[in-house]
Amino acid sequence: MAFFRVEKVVKKFGGLTAVNDVTFEVEKGEIFGLIGPNGSGKTTTFNMISGVYPPTSGKVVYRDREIQGMKSHRICHMGVGRTFQVVKPLGRMSVLDNVIAASFSRVNSMREARSNAMRTVEFCGLAPVQDILAKSLPIAGRKRLEIARAMATRPDLLLLDETAAGLNPTELVQAIELIKKIRENGTTIIIIEHIMHVIMTISDRIHAINFGQTIAEGTPKEVAANQAVIEAYLGTDYA
Repeated sequence: MAFFRVEKVVKKFGGLTAVNDVTFEVEKGEIFGLIGPNGSGKTTTFNMISGVYPPTSGKVVYRDREIQGMKSHRICHMGVGRTFQVVKPLGRMSVLDNVIAASFSRVNSMREARSNAMRTVEFCGLAPVQDILAKSLPIAGRKRLEIARAMATRPDLLLLDETAAGLNPTELVQAIELIKKIRENGTTIIIIEHIMHVIMTISDRIHAINFGQTIAEGTPKEVAANQAVIEAYLGTDYA
């Protein structure tokens, strides 16, 4: 069985069907890309996976256990971490204290939380700024802190929601390096990203959706050449 899968998930908000019969599987150790135009249902899919709200129908299966409808904190404790598209650090707390707070999802003492946070901050390259207030970080630092907070929950599956948005070319290279490092550390990743250089560089496979429905899945090369993806999302210039 696959390490993680969603089966025919549907999410309706009143008369609007935001996600309609989406199915995909992710293997352990994989970087799996999720792409599509704005409003296509990508973050809604993440929200169903992470327990922000339940699917209207369908299954979300992690390590052969159905998790759809569980509370977010239970899903997190099982090993599913995530970042958010709009980063909201605890601005009046230091970078380290932000990560300490996240660590309490997995440990019960300040000593353990601080030790976990120190390792995570070092791993994510934030040690030089660990004592400054989170609100003082530039966008690249805030994005990296968002990843660090998610990593502090010790995920086996990490959902990354547009972690490269707003970064300059040098910061994009650094973001790609960190994502690869996370995978090398044993964490499976599902990533939403609009920057094609990032998603095509790091993904093993990509699943494309439009208007809440699957339009393609395959290797980056296969998806980039798919006519439905070109028309709905990439554009003829990219092709």
